Amino acid sequence: MSKFTRTLKHEIVEAIPPAIFFFIAFHLLAFTQSLTQQQYQIEVKTMMNATIAALIVAKVILIADLLPFVNRFPNKPLIYNVVWKSLIYQAVALMFSYLEKLWEFYHEYGSVAAANTHMVEEVVWPHFWMIQIWMFVLFFAYSTLRELARALGESRMRQMFFGPLPGTQED
Repeated sequence: MSKFTRTLKHEIVEAIPPAIFFFIAFHLLAFTQSLTQQQYQIEVKTMMNATIAALIVAKVILIADLLPFVNRFPNKPLIYNVVWKSLIYQAVALMFSYLEKLWEFYHEYGSVAAANTHMVEEVVWPHFWMIQIWMFVLFFAYSTLRELARALGESRMRQMFFGPLPGTQED
């Protein structure tokens, strides 16, 4: 197997847990939003956006995990790394979100300064902050699960949640 193929396989395997976690979370949020807005027919576009967002967030987490300071508190109580990583993931996701919106406005207005000005004026701030709060809560939940898996070991965590795997003996 070539180095590229091994790296690609590793990246895909690493992206699966956050992609599944955020896929479920974003679809639940989209479903809840459609219910609260009394749109009982869930649009395919909404579900597609939730799926794409989950994949983007999974990649954001993989990129953030490459930062040299992300695992700053390995020997402290888990809450240190949970909060720290949640803040880092939030900051990286916020940066990606900002750059994505800026890119859209740049194509419309032709300069970064004009794009930024119009973007700031057109943002629906309550909606923006609602999204940021939910993202932090989701990053916190995800980081908590990841740190527990790191501390207990992935196989022990899997066994605690799903029981012993068929063909394995219990301790």
